[in-house]
Amino acid sequence: MKLLARRVAVLGLAGSALLGIGAGSGAQALAVSDARPDATNVFPPLDPPALQAAIEPQPADGASGAIARVGEPGRLWKGSTVDSQTGRKIPANAHFHIGSISKVFETTAVLQLAAEGRIVLDRTVQQYMPGLLPDTFQPITVRELINYTSGLPDVDEGKPAQGADETIANRYEYRTFDDIIRTTLRPADRPWPGPHFAPGTEQEYNSLGFRIAGRLIEQITGHSFKEEVTERILKPLRLEQTSVPEDDPVMPRPYLHGYVTDSHGRAVDVSEQGGDPSNMISTPADLDRFITALFQGRLLPPAQLDEMFSLPKDAEGKLVPFIGTSCQKVACFGAALMSTPLPNGGVLWGKTGHDFGYANGMFATRDLSLRGIYSVSNLSLDFGAPTPLANRLLMAVIAPTAGQN
Repeated sequence: MKLLARRVAVLGLAGSALLGIGAGSGAQALAVSDARPDATNVFPPLDPPALQAAIEPQPADGASGAIARVGEPGRLWKGSTVDSQTGRKIPANAHFHIGSISKVFETTAVLQLAAEGRIVLDRTVQQYMPGLLPDTFQPITVRELINYTSGLPDVDEGKPAQGADETIANRYEYRTFDDIIRTTLRPADRPWPGPHFAPGTEQEYNSLGFRIAGRLIEQITGHSFKEEVTERILKPLRLEQTSVPEDDPVMPRPYLHGYVTDSHGRAVDVSEQGGDPSNMISTPADLDRFITALFQGRLLPPAQLDEMFSLPKDAEGKLVPFIGTSCQKVACFGAALMSTPLPNGGVLWGKTGHDFGYANGMFATRDLSLRGIYSVSNLSLDFGAPTPLANRLLMAVIAPTAGQN
């Protein structure tokens, strides 16, 4: 996720998807933590016309095209639209920048290291990396880094936001984990940011914690983030269309073109861009394979996998409060993954992600009775705005006839 995404209020499927069908009270969110992971969800058979209609860009979307993939046991739908800028049909399995969906890959690597005894989730950043955090920060555990309860400021907090033209001009910028941590926590041109809250007491969406976790992966293993994710996840699952490009901006073909609208109203292709070591590129099919393998327990032992589905609670066993708009007042994130209650009593788990020109989502029920991937070719820099397609796509799955009325 790039510089401007530091202020993203994770949308997503979660934050916006169920607004139209009445989900989202604090009580509903509380029920998520107690949902039975083995409960079988029942969804209507996939309706290809409804799904295709859901992903077609509408005038208010601020999008030039989209690709999506939705699966139920024994059923699979793949869809794409025309790119309004090129006039060409987008391949249904095109590559795209996945943004913060990479947090799920990163967290998987951290939890694998925990299962191997090489990382202890209750040890602190200060113990593993003395001096990395200014003294104003209380001890922050590795678990708090990956479940959004660290209280850390977000990436580049306090830095003036770039406009569209500046974003386009600087889109090839690449920063290491150390660069991001240093310029966020010890900036030379503005006051140093402090903690937002005491670690573990609240939850707030945060990307800096994952840059620190990425650096920890590299310190513990002696290998780059790219090497660890490739060897631990991409190769074993044969995710041959997924990559960690580091500072190589070239997009593998075919790809979904991402755009940013400049100050003259022109859509500029920003598909080639920089970022940081955790940026990743993938396809709907590869992300589908990844989330399926993850939820099936093929990447993590049960104890570590449960971390992803465990919402943080206080000493009284209540969900900690959530700061911001991503959740409904109380925590809705486990380690990396976000939860969304569904009308049928099930829970959708997944992650959204933004990069310049891209708005994406990867989600599934824990029992894999529903799974879905989408990527929207965005024209806007407003990473905090809901992605309307996410709402329409989910509605087309759970109530396909409702969207036709």
